[in-house]
Amino acid sequence: MPKDLAKVQKKIYKKKGSTTSLHANSRDAQRLRRAGARSDKLEKLATARGKALQPYLRRISFFQSAAKEASGPFTLESMQALIEIYLERDASELSAVQSERRPGRPPSTKEDTLKQRIQAEANEYNSGYWIPNMEDADTLEKLKDWNEQWTSLSTLQYVRITREGTKHSSSFPPKGKS
Repeated sequence: MPKDLAKVQKKIYKKKGSTTSLHANSRDAQRLRRAGARSDKLEKLATARGKALQPYLRRISFFQSAAKEASGPFTLESMQALIEIYLERDASELSAVQSERRPGRPPSTKEDTLKQRIQAEANEYNSGYWIPNMEDADTLEKLKDWNEQWTSLSTLQYVRITREGTKHSSSFPPKGKS
């Protein structure tokens, strides 16, 4: 039995002919409601997934722009320097939001969100920051040619780099401390 809304509609219209009026509680009307609810649910899930993946896409995009400017593979120290630059990207915005706040007022939602994001990324860097392996020449070339789509990231190799300078291989997609 079809579950997609368009397929259900087509099947019902094919069965009913030119008459498109349905009784409110008929089987066909219930099938249409279920199919519509399912398509709405799938659309919401896809939107939520896309929103959840955005930070990773922005991160990889930053490292792609750095890779395009580089002439060869990176060292561990240069990758750590790039991570530090990336982690400091919100510092100026946070200080601007804090300076706009009047004395004695609670922090704004935007300020809280920025602080939480900075703290979460700092914690990730302490335990191992997930980035493409820019020491590998093949991965670096693939990163330079990346088309900014999530599905094409699976061809790259990834590592986790800690603040202390240790490097561990990682997997795609990022899961915890993989």
